[in-house]
Amino acid sequence: MKIAITGATGQLGRLVINKLKEKIPTDNMIALSRSVEKAKGLEVEVREFDYEKPAMLKPALKGVDTLLLISASEIGKRFSQHKHIIEAAKSAGIKWIVYTSLLRTDNTSLDIGAEHKVTEKLLKESGIPFTILRNGWYTENYTSSVPGAIRGGALMGCAGNGKISGAARADYADAAAAVLTGKNHQGKIYELAGDNFFTLSDLAAEISRQTGKNIPYKNLSEKDYTSALKNFGVPEEFAKVIAGWDTAASKNDLFDDSHQLSRLTGNATTPLSVSVANAIKG
Repeated sequence: MKIAITGATGQLGRLVINKLKEKIPTDNMIALSRSVEKAKGLEVEVREFDYEKPAMLKPALKGVDTLLLISASEIGKRFSQHKHIIEAAKSAGIKWIVYTSLLRTDNTSLDIGAEHKVTEKLLKESGIPFTILRNGWYTENYTSSVPGAIRGGALMGCAGNGKISGAARADYADAAAAVLTGKNHQGKIYELAGDNFFTLSDLAAEISRQTGKNIPYKNLSEKDYTSALKNFGVPEEFAKVIAGWDTAASKNDLFDDSHQLSRLTGNATTPLSVSVANAIKG
């Protein structure tokens, strides 16, 4: 059985491939990437796969049985890109697509939810057997702010007391590998998130504990947080997006307590303390 992984040179894609190497022979894996050069270090078969070049997608999927469709990284372009991939997969005779979607896609207020929702609809209408992994927030999305919080003496955001059930990228990669190599997953939709939630106040407290410094959490309005991000050099449009994600977090859109992720992998998800320690180490 040949498994192909899109976005193979991305952070999640690399982790999935490394996890799959523990479970199946490398001959059964194909890394799909825009840059063949970047993917050479993965030590598996590599095929060029550019979402913006639909004509090249079907040939790249020749001989593939299962496709892990890791959601594209370009917000705003995902609908057309995913559509091209699903159409190519159907034409190439792919037998199963596993797609990384977004936690609680059906009712999330996150702006990126719309593209995931449409992609899920396309999958269901494609006739190809599918599994949907609705990934929650990567803890790294927040711990990437740890060095800046230490330098600035505070962690800023506009998530209020929102509960964030974050898990490390490696946890989500473990789940994807478990599904790809497991049984009885077709037709299922999994809501994946960390075992334990944290608030941004909890994150600030953990940074303080590990550094021995007083790093408080400063909760701002969405407008003021957007301005703060711009002052730190974040482009205005992306600053608005990030602040919008925090506002969604304040509504508990990033919270889930179903523990489906740890049940799939058989392991507890990475604790916040470990993710913070990794961020401090750099």
